[in-house]
Amino acid sequence: MYVCSCFGVTEDQVREHAAAGACTPRQIASACKAGTDCGSCVRRIQGILGRGTCPRRAALERGEPALTAEAAQAVPQEAAPQEPVPNPPAPRPVTLPVPSVARAAA
Repeated sequence: MYVCSCFGVTEDQVREHAAAGACTPRQIASACKAGTDCGSCVRRIQGILGRGTCPRRAALERGEPALTAEAAQAVPQEAAPQEPVPNPPAPRPVTLPVPSVARAAA
């Protein structure tokens, strides 16, 4: 059955992502976009995830990798921090044209 009709995500897909290490609705959203459009499926996703232990946390406690290889590829890599610009250029003022007003002869 569909959980997220906006992106066509099923209960089975949510369970697969949870088995791969997604423990929260936000992590499910990162994996398959479910819950990121209208948000009506977030409570359903929470219900599927339940209040049990997080597989990722349990794996860490056992000393195993927290993510499966598939899930690790789905996690976006953080961009390297960029050096700050020492003296950023000042913003240029915006000048708008002023409409001319024609005066009526009296």
